[in-house]
Amino acid sequence: MGDETYNAISKVPQVTLIFWIIKILATTLGETGGDAVTMSWLGETTAEATGTGYLIGTAIFGTIFIVAVLIQIKAEKFHPFLYWFTIVATTTVGTTLADLLTRSVGIGYTGGSAILLICVIASLLIWKWSTGSISIETVNTPKVEIFYWVTIMFSQTLGTALGDWVADNDALGYLGAAAIFGGILLVLALLYFFTSVSRVLLFWIAFITTRPLGAVVGDFLDKPMEQGGLELSRLVATIALLVLIVVLIFVFPQKAAEEAH
Repeated sequence: MGDETYNAISKVPQVTLIFWIIKILATTLGETGGDAVTMSWLGETTAEATGTGYLIGTAIFGTIFIVAVLIQIKAEKFHPFLYWFTIVATTTVGTTLADLLTRSVGIGYTGGSAILLICVIASLLIWKWSTGSISIETVNTPKVEIFYWVTIMFSQTLGTALGDWVADNDALGYLGAAAIFGGILLVLALLYFFTSVSRVLLFWIAFITTRPLGAVVGDFLDKPMEQGGLELSRLVATIALLVLIVVLIFVFPQKAAEEAH
């Protein structure tokens, strides 16, 4: 009886407006939080010049991510705070891993984005081939949950690289890049409400797009003014975002996604 209940109820939240707001805040927090550790705590010079900061940061957040996913898989039902903690874990490790690959390893934004996009697509295709569906309503068994969180981790890493690529290489600045990704989300919303395009496809495109949006907003908050940022304390920005997320979870209780059929 217990296993049947476990296999029937999704372990992820319903996709609502609050879901997307918290997702964007979480991805922004991932950027400021990841930079707070790799640059502010471990030293920006060390992170940029040797990559040590990015490597250590990735090891720290990677460990937190693995532990969070294991706890999430072990849980018998949807827990909002556990779910969003795991999402934040994917955004922080995604930030440090993307910076490690694109800056320290030297792959660059273009190469890094291409490799990570292939990883996301491959993860979704293998997931689809293995289980028959990549809909979030089916995230209710350990096997599917592993696919879900691996795909999200790749998407968060891809989003960081994409955000940096657009903001830095196209001379748009952080606000210009944010406008582009925000515009893409608006188009996706219009497609959702006024067309019959696959809801699953739109969900994953939107999920990926919220990451670069959060990344450039995070950079806008904590980067130096001469680079187009507000130069806020990374730690203060991270704490403020965390408090806002917690408040939203309390004020707007979330339910698990509908039962899978």
